[in-house]
Amino acid sequence: MPKPRTSFLTRRGLIATGGALGLVAALAACGGSDKAKDGAGDKGSTAAASGPWIFKDDLGKDVTAKSTPKNIVAFTGTAAALSDYGVRVKGVFGPTKLADGKPDPQAGTMDISKVEILGNVYDEFNVEKYAALQPDLLVTNTWDGTYWYVPEASKDKILKLAPAAAVGVGGNVSMDTALTRTADLAKSLGADLSAKKTADAKARFEAASAKLREATKANPGVKVLVGSGADQMFYVSTPKTSADLKYFESLGVEFVSPEQDKLDAGGFFESLSWENAGKYKADVVLLDNRSATLQPEALKAKPTWAELPAVKAGQVAPRVTEPIYSYDKCAQILEDLAKTIQNAKKVS
Repeated sequence: MPKPRTSFLTRRGLIATGGALGLVAALAACGGSDKAKDGAGDKGSTAAASGPWIFKDDLGKDVTAKSTPKNIVAFTGTAAALSDYGVRVKGVFGPTKLADGKPDPQAGTMDISKVEILGNVYDEFNVEKYAALQPDLLVTNTWDGTYWYVPEASKDKILKLAPAAAVGVGGNVSMDTALTRTADLAKSLGADLSAKKTADAKARFEAASAKLREATKANPGVKVLVGSGADQMFYVSTPKTSADLKYFESLGVEFVSPEQDKLDAGGFFESLSWENAGKYKADVVLLDNRSATLQPEALKAKPTWAELPAVKAGQVAPRVTEPIYSYDKCAQILEDLAKTIQNAKKVS
């Protein structure tokens, strides 16, 4: 749900910076295939080794190309997911490299040394470098009907250079749907979804979902608050408009929900001053893990943070605010959350 800490006025602002609203890397290592399978998803996608390619994206658009796209540029998190399916991208935009040169968490296991980084922060996108890549397709996520991390100021120029496809990860979309749609896209681009690695990852995800459901039943009543820290504000997210939280809730996780009439215009979070950070009591805090948000060490300087019951009890866990929507990466998220719920004590 998020944007850089510099602007938390809207979901887009919040989301992009890593705020409480909601956080990958280029997939060079896995290598893509020019071959594509027929059909692939509830909304439909087709591709052929020769002939036109079409994918109906989650903005309701029929995205087309004369043949299966090869020169693909993607938002870092989307690229990381495609990489897990063996689809290669040439360029990425979005949080990719940390200040120390290591991959940003949103890059997953993608080899970032083998992709062109067009932008590493929100609102950064080098249009000239993008054009030089001679892109056949741009791929990103969508939270609110817009192309995630495609700057508004240069959007028109960017979208003229190649077709663009978006996979929904917000609004009424749940994690399982976002996973299916990302897999649909990967298949249309040549991924073999019957490969053992992919089949094993999906089985692991399903087992992890069962583990989380079991954990919530075994330890009922644990209240979970989803928060994101910035210098001046503490953002509390609703579980109703983010794909991951919606799915967790369907598995029995009990969230602390901010007041509906206090949410931002996009309906994603409530903004609290640090003086009011204790407005909602919870047993567990899932803290936005994006690099643009304040992490536990920095939050020690906020007295009201230290007074939260969950913080006092040491029951703070990272939230992967912008998941990499592959079964492999989401399975890990579910496994970690199941352990958190299983071990939590009621302290609120």
